[in-house]
Amino acid sequence: MFILQIALVLFATKLAGHLAARLGQPSVLGKVLVGIILGPALLGWIHETELLTTFSQIGVLLLMFLAGLETDLQEMNKNKKAAIYVAFGGIIVPIILGYFGSQYYGMSVGESVFIGLLLSATSVSISVQALRELGWLNSKEGSTLLGAAVLDDIVVVVLIAIAMSVFAGSDTNVGLLIGKKILFFAVLILISKWVIPHFIQLFTKFKVTESVLSAGLIICFGLSYFAEILGIAGIIGAFFAGIAIAQTKFKKEIEHKVEPIAYGIFVPFFFVSIGLAVSFDGIGDQVGFIFIFSIIAILSKFIGSGAGAKLAGFNTKSSMGVGAGMVSRGEVALILAAMGLESGLLPANYYTAMIIVVIVTTIVTPLLLKLIFGKRNTQEIVK
Repeated sequence: MFILQIALVLFATKLAGHLAARLGQPSVLGKVLVGIILGPALLGWIHETELLTTFSQIGVLLLMFLAGLETDLQEMNKNKKAAIYVAFGGIIVPIILGYFGSQYYGMSVGESVFIGLLLSATSVSISVQALRELGWLNSKEGSTLLGAAVLDDIVVVVLIAIAMSVFAGSDTNVGLLIGKKILFFAVLILISKWVIPHFIQLFTKFKVTESVLSAGLIICFGLSYFAEILGIAGIIGAFFAGIAIAQTKFKKEIEHKVEPIAYGIFVPFFFVSIGLAVSFDGIGDQVGFIFIFSIIAILSKFIGSGAGAKLAGFNTKSSMGVGAGMVSRGEVALILAAMGLESGLLPANYYTAMIIVVIVTTIVTPLLLKLIFGKRNTQEIVK
């Protein structure tokens, strides 16, 4: 049965991406909508399975790995001040608006704080694909977005741990959590300079096919796993694996060979999996909640991160674009929502509604980026 799903997903995503591009929209929008159409929300032809989830996880890791390979490290370092402003603006404003919105619906202080933190999460995996199509990924704005997303992930996870410790009685050691993140970046700096180049060079001597490609993928998945066991999203590990390899002479070869694997099979499953999370069962009484919190979710990141970019010296258009790129909550917020449900900080009767809010932000993001940025002197390639 899964073999049939592979054929259906690949056909539907490529067709939907093509149609979206023909209509002047980023192809990623069509691919996400395919998940909603083919999934439980409408046709019910595709359902979440262990294999589909695995393909999806590989897809998002490869997507962020490629983003790292394409990132200009000097440009990213040059914009670190802007990334800090964007990240913190995109955390503070969602926490405030999410808290008061939850209070309006009668939630407790702990629940309100958690929802505010949930809305502070950012996943730029969708933004990365949209920016790639529009030609803005390797730009000052794109570098700022990626840097801000990394910082956002670290800060929000720490704040979530504190909230769970205070409001849900969790025995999380916040000092240990911060220490793990410091350890990740310390190890990353060391292996990027002293291990990764030699590791790939070693593989070039192996008398087997595609040894360099295999070395790149080992580094990608290895750092992803290392990031996850230290409490950092795997996509951050994959992203920095790409950045580390981009500093070597093997960058072009690995990028050229990973792209067909990623976009040919795995990445489409990631886009579809986002739409599969949508379900319209039993939400008739929560339409108002979904509408209000979708507005809060979109505006809080757009305004907060956009204001941060403006303070960092970006012009109005670029500030709006950066704010729009931070809107998507994606798979990061979906994971945090599941944690909140398990700990009791996300009320069960609002869980599905919050999942739909997350999906709305994910769908809106490529539309906003196209509207604000438009094409950037590059020929569009639908992948």
